[in-house]
Amino acid sequence: MTNSKLNPTNSHSSSGWRRERRAPSLPEVFSSIKVPVNAGVWRKILAFAGPGLMVAVGYMDPGNWATDLAGGAKYGYTLISVILISNFMAMLLQHLSLKLGIVTNRDLAQACRDHFSTPMVYFLWILCEIAIAACDLAEVLGSAIALNLLFNIPLVVGVVITALDVLVVLLLQNRGFRILECIVASLIFIIGGCFAYEMAISHPSIAGIVGNLLPKAEIMMNPDMLYIAIGILGATVMPHNLYLHSSIVQTRAYAQTESGKKMAVRYATFDSTAALLCAFFINAAILILSAATFHGTQYEHVADINDAYHLLSPVLGVPFAGTLFAIALLASGQNSTLTGTLAGQIVMEGFLNIRLRPWMRRLITRLVAIIPAVIVAGLYGEKGVGNLLILSQVILSLQLSFAVVPLVFFTSDKRKMGSFANPSWLKWLAWGVTAIIVALNVFLLIQTVLNYSQK
Repeated sequence: MTNSKLNPTNSHSSSGWRRERRAPSLPEVFSSIKVPVNAGVWRKILAFAGPGLMVAVGYMDPGNWATDLAGGAKYGYTLISVILISNFMAMLLQHLSLKLGIVTNRDLAQACRDHFSTPMVYFLWILCEIAIAACDLAEVLGSAIALNLLFNIPLVVGVVITALDVLVVLLLQNRGFRILECIVASLIFIIGGCFAYEMAISHPSIAGIVGNLLPKAEIMMNPDMLYIAIGILGATVMPHNLYLHSSIVQTRAYAQTESGKKMAVRYATFDSTAALLCAFFINAAILILSAATFHGTQYEHVADINDAYHLLSPVLGVPFAGTLFAIALLASGQNSTLTGTLAGQIVMEGFLNIRLRPWMRRLITRLVAIIPAVIVAGLYGEKGVGNLLILSQVILSLQLSFAVVPLVFFTSDKRKMGSFANPSWLKWLAWGVTAIIVALNVFLLIQTVLNYSQK
């Protein structure tokens, strides 16, 4: 494929991409961060560090907390292996996402517009917008719950307060992409610090943790355990992260040659893998904290964020245990807001090839999330908010396959990727992971619907 600008047309080239005038993804920050050419390994690692952490945010957002809490409280350390397997799947898919962006200079949304027919493009765009709104809903609710726990702010007011972060996001976007990356990294550090302290005071079993890094047969044999395990898997890979990562790796200014792209793929993959290991630590820490604190006690049915907050301090005998838990939740919600903003911009510009002012794009997405959150919080309180949080994860599960399948298809196509196309072993591994994720998410959806229909 070529990087030269072509006249707009609806025809397709021999490579399978639609031939049209191409605007870069996130043009205001495209190739804005220089990568030193003749520098050593560590300077290049630092130059590429950042996008991985922004993607890792989606793997530790408030939507994941409930399943981790439930798994730890009810089954101890057994399901740590599921979190680890989920992270390995995420590492693979995020590698494919960044490779697509670096090699083709197209994010996943743009690649879909280039390849598919117009009706299919609009279909995929609508599904993706619904998924981003659902993800935004989880962030709104998570932040509102944290504000309620920390400051006793009513849920409805907390939901409205979260809408004001659009002003912060706009301010940050005007100061450069590195500022966003540093703030995201700082919030992840706060979350990690809170859970490191929580784990230290909860005195978890090291033998129990290490002994459950490999999956056990009982996970498949116990229907209730299997359901929670599938919930952990289903909530781990976020569809908007695949669009996000394929775009933000292009903020680095690397040589547009085969060797330059090989270097970029190598260091971006290192960045992504290291960041997702951080996400594994935090997700595992939630489950470990829950296991060490609640498993084997009268509280082993705890699966609610509010209950965990109120019980942590009295059970552990440490006054600030619950407070640190809520601070980590607030940092998680706000971090997800930053990356959700970018994902929304990338998806709209990529699928439709149009641009809206950032404040308008953010306002539209926020209203879609805030209106149902305010209504449910006002009418049904904490229980309704919890159910809405679960519903948001089900919506994300539904959309996931519509992002993963095109990603694996594009990165396996030699006409699009050239020498960077997935080798046979990677292609079959990627399709295998895709089949597992799709099947598990469909199963999770069916079980969720059946569970609610029986209530």
